[in-house]
Amino acid sequence: MANTKSALKRIRQTETRTARNRAVSSKLKTLRKKIATAVETSDKEAAAYNTFSSAVDKAAKVGTIPANRAANYKSKAAKAIAKIA
Repeated sequence: MANTKSALKRIRQTETRTARNRAVSSKLKTLRKKIATAVETSDKEAAAYNTFSSAVDKAAKVGTIPANRAANYKSKAAKAIAKIA
């Protein structure tokens, strides 16, 4: 276990960030699954691209995911939703 005050603080910070990152990643996974099922069922209203796009941008802004990965997620989702006619 850490002995110095700074090391103890770093442990607390890491735990907080890990919990936040895990929650954000889980939310993104859920939204990606919702889009995938909406595409399978051809339900354009259920796709909710705006919600997904906003969540991905926020995750990238905080640093949970890299900016390029966020762009890739948004691009793939937009492409899949565009196929629904």
